[in-house]
Amino acid sequence: MQLGRYEEILIDLARKSDRLMVMTAENRAAIRNLPGIIPERFIDVGICEQTMIGAAAGLALRGRTPIVHALATFLAFRAYEFIRTDVGIPGLPVKLVGAVAGFLSDGNGPTHQALEDLSLMRGIPGMHVFCPADEDELVGALPTLIENPAPWYVRYNVLPAAVPHTAPFQVGKAEVLAQGKDVTLLTYGFLLREAAKAKELLEAQHLSVGLVNMRMLKPLDEAAVLAAAKQSSLLVTIEDHFQTGGLYSALGETMLKHRQSARVLPIALEERWFKPGLLPDVLEHEGFTGAKLAQRIVRAL
Repeated sequence: MQLGRYEEILIDLARKSDRLMVMTAENRAAIRNLPGIIPERFIDVGICEQTMIGAAAGLALRGRTPIVHALATFLAFRAYEFIRTDVGIPGLPVKLVGAVAGFLSDGNGPTHQALEDLSLMRGIPGMHVFCPADEDELVGALPTLIENPAPWYVRYNVLPAAVPHTAPFQVGKAEVLAQGKDVTLLTYGFLLREAAKAKELLEAQHLSVGLVNMRMLKPLDEAAVLAAAKQSSLLVTIEDHFQTGGLYSALGETMLKHRQSARVLPIALEERWFKPGLLPDVLEHEGFTGAKLAQRIVRAL
């Protein structure tokens, strides 16, 4: 039996605390070995996400901390009212883990593309929204988010490390990987890898380039955003999400709140779903490879 790091952390946390419950709506890819190891803590409700959220809320009311798993589309959209009403209004510590969100749904068509999940989750008062750049960031944050009393939405991502991380995970804190005078790239999730490539290409053109791994879209690290706006001539938001409601919107809200202004280039999906394909082909076609990002940024400078 080969356990993934995500499974190992969940098993360790479950053995340290009898409050943790692992649940799924027949989406076992990330937790396939857990039923045989912690069967008393594992519940598969079948393909019924709404029921899973209702059951998780009930368990949370009895003092448990459920961490629930489903495809991001069916978790964030199909079960949205249950998340808002059963989890969000009472502020229960249910942890929602959405699989294959954004471009990670690569080969699937629009029905299975979660590109507005972050917008919906950001809109629920008290909800925390976390988009790990890679497996290191996901497993590093798990103990914190399990212990945190708020509800959380997490974009599941166990891809290899995107960059050498320089700061441990903290709630509401971005990871500032570099500061730059000409442009600062702000991103989250697995696109950090492509943003880092774009940074290298831009620096080869003698530009001063900052790079910020936002990690969380809620609470947003407003200080990191404001500092980047003060330091750089141009801010670029890079995200595999619709332009509405994601990082670009959160940045705009922050700038208005603090009565600041900045030149901003949003790179996101504008009013359309992406063309399905293998992930490298999706990134190339949609203009999200490091090289394509660098080209778009140079044109904006």
